[in-house]
Amino acid sequence: MFRHIPCRHWCRKGHIVHCLEGEFTTEQENGEKIILTKGMTYVVSDELSSHRSLSSKGVKLLIIDGDFLELT
Repeated sequence: MFRHIPCRHWCRKGHIVHCLEGEFTTEQENGEKIILTKGMTYVVSDELSSHRSLSSKGVKLLIIDGDFLELT
């Protein structure tokens, strides 16, 4: 678990992200934005979607990375 620090770069790594507290917006490189709040989860596979996240009020996340997220 960690407290989110805004990402300035586009991430291409796969994650499972679960929002424990607060709210954040995940932005995809194609311009799509998704707001996630406490209790919500999203999954992205390696190289499938370039993304970055922003939070104006702070957020506490559980993030799981791993090879099992690679597309085969």
